[in-house]
Amino acid sequence: DLRKQARQLENELDLKLVSFSKLCTSYSSTRDGRRDRYSSDTTPLLNGSSQDRMFETMAVEIEQLLGKLTGINDKMAEYTNSAGVPSLNAALMHTLQRHRDILQDYTHEFHKTKANFLAIRERENLLGSVRKDIESYKSGSGVNNRRTELFLKEHEHLRNSDRLIEETISIAMATKENMTSQRGMLKSIQSKMNTLANRFPAVNSLIQRINLRKRRDSLILGAIIGICTILLLLYAFH
Repeated sequence: DLRKQARQLENELDLKLVSFSKLCTSYSSTRDGRRDRYSSDTTPLLNGSSQDRMFETMAVEIEQLLGKLTGINDKMAEYTNSAGVPSLNAALMHTLQRHRDILQDYTHEFHKTKANFLAIRERENLLGSVRKDIESYKSGSGVNNRRTELFLKEHEHLRNSDRLIEETISIAMATKENMTSQRGMLKSIQSKMNTLANRFPAVNSLIQRINLRKRRDSLILGAIIGICTILLLLYAFH
């Protein structure tokens, strides 16, 4: 029952984290599109509060699911430590460790995505404030000269370059994490292979000892049969 509950929570967490990641990814582009659509100051800066509320709601839901999954793992740990399951203790500990690893991965992914979202929101708010100051300066002065346009174009180019660099860094970090996980898997496989290689010599020596004992028993049995046959022949001739 605890494993079923843990799997249900893990499936819910997986779906929630996918939606949470999509929300964080689309946040910056949505804010950019909104600012391009409304270039004047008639629209409040906090028009993206719906996404912010959605982010807060999803973060609270994911934290609650993580808390429930942590409680289920603690209950499974208590069950494995109980006195009634000594023979299945190794298998249960393996299952418990697997669920703990899944919980740790989900927790790490949630905190990383949340931190990225907060960083993007802070940067977007800062850029929005700068853009608002620039546009207020333009509207206040009433001059659309060539220098201001060039400055705005350069600002857009710099922001696009910054976005591309951040996407490249995120891809590199994801690749690094995948390589690290693969290296851990290869290390575990290597340790298992070393354990099996260390066990085979002991098995071979045991088989050799068994063969030697069988051969010795065969020789002893043959000698006894031969002696008994000789004694019977001597008795028959006398």
